[in-house]
This record gives sequence, structure tokens and C-alpha cells, in this order.
Amino acid sequence: MMVKLHHRVRKPAAQAPGTVEFHGEKRVERVTIKVIDYQGDRFEEREIDDFHECFTYRNTDTVTWINVNGLHDTDLLRELGAHYGLHSLVLEDIVNTHQRPKMEDFGDYIYLVCRMLSFNSENLSLASEQLSLVLGRNFVLSFQERPGDVLEPVRERLRLGKGRIRTNGPGYLSYALVDAVVDHYFTVLEGFGDEIETLEEELLLEPGLDALQRIHHLKREIVLLRRAVWPLREVVSRLDREELPLLGAHVRPYLRDLYDHVIHVADSVDSFRDLLSGLQDLYLSSVSNRMNEVMKVLTIFASIFVPLTFLAGVYGMNFTYMPELGWRWSYPIFWLVTLALGGVLLLFFHRRKWL
Repeated sequence: MMVKLHHRVRKPAAQAPGTVEFHGEKRVERVTIKVIDYQGDRFEEREIDDFHECFTYRNTDTVTWINVNGLHDTDLLRELGAHYGLHSLVLEDIVNTHQRPKMEDFGDYIYLVCRMLSFNSENLSLASEQLSLVLGRNFVLSFQERPGDVLEPVRERLRLGKGRIRTNGPGYLSYALVDAVVDHYFTVLEGFGDEIETLEEELLLEPGLDALQRIHHLKREIVLLRRAVWPLREVVSRLDREELPLLGAHVRPYLRDLYDHVIHVADSVDSFRDLLSGLQDLYLSSVSNRMNEVMKVLTIFASIFVPLTFLAGVYGMNFTYMPELGWRWSYPIFWLVTLALGGVLLLFFHRRKWL
């Protein structure tokens, strides 16, 4: 299974900056919008049919999380962006789903991009989906390509009112969403780690061409994983270092903890990449050693038969005067000398530990 390391940019050449036009794969038939609105003990969660309904949450005192599933309805995104004051370049980045993780501060809101990842252990493939977040004064907008994500633990905490998530504002909610994405990276790493351990055991016992193909495939997947993780280090670092009133100073300790998690994931990715390179070298060494063993056995047999072939060649010549040919016991003596010579050579090779 081949993996595309480079996605072709489908944006038409010389298109005006800020053009909101979807060029990716249509993942859902209908765009769905889910709203979670909360403050303290107050909590509301619902899916809205008309996106205009979410406009009523724009100027409330509560915290509103609006999650949009599906990016192909650009008219909806334009109206939503216009109502929440989003720049056209932000909308363009939202619909072009091959963005690298980044953070941009627009004063009234902060725009974040990260990658949601999942690992399929059956075909050893890494699925990557862009998650765009917009943090405002009293709202968080999230944009996904399709339903189904790694954010359900955050929703559950909001439903049950666990911890401090309902009392710390939209900045903490944004942190919690990114933290949920990063926490799921550890699940992805576990999948890679289990497969690497299986490959290592297989290579030590009986290396085969299938193992080499899986190693090569995993190395390509690790490249995709690294592209999603490494830029995120800079994003989280900027969130911690820069003065961002929308986040709030109370979120900074959690951002430092999140940064540690991202560093841990990045280090693990590099370790896995080194391990896969080592497994590839192990495979080549194992194949070379097996070939050397075969060549050693063939060389030993050839070494045994060289003197025997010499004797057979000598007495196979058609000279008239060869006195041994006229002896009565020539044939048994020839076999006796041949077997004795072969036995002596085998004993010599065994004592030298070549067998």
C-alpha cells in the first residue's frame, strides 16, 4: 500500500488570495453543526438544522462551542465567517485541508490548525484530518472534514461538569481540544510501537520480503506522523510565550504541560524512525548472514569434492600405461582413499568450527 507523502495542491494557479473554494474530497453529504453552550451549572447541547441559529450565541455571556462537520458548503462558511468576523484568508485555510499546524493571532480571535490522527493496525495506515479552531472572546469554532473525532472526552467532561472546564472560559476549552488531539497521538504511537515490536521478533526468527515491505511502509507513515507533530511544537510554544489575552494567563501552566506532551510525542516519532532504520539494517544483515551460511556450506562441499574430483580425473584418463588400472584391488583401494580423504576433510572442518 503506497502512501502519498506529498499532496498535490488542487488550488487553481493564480487564484486570488482569500478565495473560499473547496477543492478537497467531499467527506459528508450534508454539513452538520453541533452547538454546546455552557456557563457554570448551565449546559446546553444540540444539533441545529439552520446554521443561522448559531448566530444568536454571538454576544451572550456564556461560552459557546460550535462544531462544523463538512467543509464543502462554502456559502455556509462565508456567512458564518462574516458573522464572526473571520478574515477571508482564514476561511481559505479552513477549506484547504492540507495546512501544516500553525497559529495566527488576529487580535479579536486566534486561528489554530492541528492534525487529528488515527492508526489502522490492519493495513498499517495513518489517517490524518485537519482540525481548524477559532478562539474568540466567548466562543470556539471548530471545523472538521467529517463526523467522528477524538474530542468526545472533552464533550463528556462538559456534559458531566467535571474538573474546571466549565469555569475557565473559551481559552481553556481551546487548550482542552488541542490536548485531546495530542493525547490521541499516544494511542497512535502505541499502534506503531506494537507493530515495530512484532516486526523485530519476526526479523530475528525468519526475515522475509513481506517484513521489508512493512518496514518501508511504516517509515513512510512515520514521515506523515512527523509532519503533523513537529510543527505543533512551535504552535504550542507560541501560545505559551506570546501575550494572548484571549487565552488568559490561567491557561499558561496547562500549555506548558501540553508542550511537554508534544515534545514527548516528537521524541517518540524520532525514536521510531531510528528503530525502523535499524530494523531495515537488521533485515539486510539477516539476509546477508543467511546467504553467507548458504555460501559457507556450498564452499565446504566444493572443498571436499575438489581433491576427489582430482583423483577421479586422474584415473579417468585414457593413457595406455597406468599400472594401477591393472591391479586387482585398484577399485576398492580407490574408494577407500576417496572416503578416507572426505572423512579427514569433514573432521578438519568440524574441528575448525566451520560446520
